[in-house]
Amino acid sequence: MAGRIEGLSNLEWSLFENIFPKPPEKRERGMADSSFRYVLNTFLYILITGCRWCDVPKGEIWASNSSAHRWLKRWQLDGTLEALQPRILGIGQ
Repeated sequence: MAGRIEGLSNLEWSLFENIFPKPPEKRERGMADSSFRYVLNTFLYILITGCRWCDVPKGEIWASNSSAHRWLKRWQLDGTLEALQPRILGIGQ
């Protein structure tokens, strides 16, 4: 494993929480209800460890791999991912 992550601390999460769009009022059919914090935990886990989407851990601080992947695609389209990148790089320093 390239690295280790056990989820964002409250302080780390406070650096990101104002970037995310408001969750949609009505969920799309089949969309799991995931906290943006859990989705970001999952993204960071993949980036830090280099694991495959199918190897994302299961537990209370992680989003499912399908939910995280769906949010990644959505945030890529709406510009949220671009806003996240500098803050993610800042945590690694």
